[in-house]
Amino acid sequence: MAFQGKKLINDPNDVVTEFIEGLVETYPGLQYLDGFPEVKVVLRADISGSTHDKVAVISGGGSGHEPAQAGFVGEGMLTAAICGDVFASPPTDSILAGIRAVTGPMGCLLIVTNYIGDRLNFGLAAEQAKSEGYKVEMVIVGDDCALPPPRGIAGRRGLAGTVLVHKVAGAAAASGLSLSAVAAEAKRASEFIGTMGVALSVCTLPGQVTSDRLGPGKMELGLGVHGEPGAAVADLQPVDVIVSHVLKQILSLETNYVPITRGSRVVLLINGLGGTPVMELMIAAGKVVPMLQLEHGLAVERVYTGSFMTSLDMAGFSITVMKANEEILNRLDAPTKAPCWPVGVVGNRPPAKIPVPLPLSLSTKSDETLSRPEQLSS
Repeated sequence: MAFQGKKLINDPNDVVTEFIEGLVETYPGLQYLDGFPEVKVVLRADISGSTHDKVAVISGGGSGHEPAQAGFVGEGMLTAAICGDVFASPPTDSILAGIRAVTGPMGCLLIVTNYIGDRLNFGLAAEQAKSEGYKVEMVIVGDDCALPPPRGIAGRRGLAGTVLVHKVAGAAAASGLSLSAVAAEAKRASEFIGTMGVALSVCTLPGQVTSDRLGPGKMELGLGVHGEPGAAVADLQPVDVIVSHVLKQILSLETNYVPITRGSRVVLLINGLGGTPVMELMIAAGKVVPMLQLEHGLAVERVYTGSFMTSLDMAGFSITVMKANEEILNRLDAPTKAPCWPVGVVGNRPPAKIPVPLPLSLSTKSDETLSRPEQLSS
């Protein structure tokens, strides 16, 4: 039976603006443009467009995917994030305001997820900005591997792998590269990424009725981050079976979505969709890594586990596999002040387990102390 979803909110129409207010109160390095409710732009507090001497990296889209995109604004990652209403592309005027606010002589790169509304509105804003004299490039990210080719006019959806592109582009821009070089690195990174999700529930939009599309004991493979129907509905399976299927889909040689073959170095991102406990995400991560190593013959260089691009309160996760090289690893390891980027995943991985230490009294005894003494004292 359908019922009203429970949310800790005020007016459903104000959730995005109130989210932004709370975000900037929490993180002093962020601020927003005073254009509510039409213009909802989060930007770095330490720069001004007129004086910014590096390439600005801007992304955005519909809200409801937090921490993406606003939570990844900060030195070394995004310069600004343009927030639309929940699951709605931001308007062109809002995007244009963000470009004007942070773009200096070096220009700006727009990183856009592959949805029709986002492509249209960001594209129109880019053309308008160019007519005003700004240097603008745009990279479209479509990393979804749920559906086999042909994929129709729209192509592959942009999913959690977009966050890795943000990090690569942000680090490239922070290093002082030109706009064309930053755009080239972002495009190359986007071509190395494959993502697929699985969900146990459909998300509930603020003020709307909870959907009961997925019945008890069911899961949906390839569900979209806006609740769009996936590739298939199936009986719920153990996580071992789920992640095995998802990895085979991402790494399929038939679809050839990502240029990953045996022996490749890869980066793994396990992304919670909003309603998944950390325990379950870590269980998935612990199963995916050995599968990539032993079954697919891949070298797993970095593992990021957490909530990066959610779907409100959806229960489920997505798996992203990215082909890596030394340049990409350096970009991912580069420092950033973006508040929601995980800071503890840097450098080579030590052994996952070490021996249990012995009691001090046993581990420090030498052969001499254990042997029979030559003489006994009185």
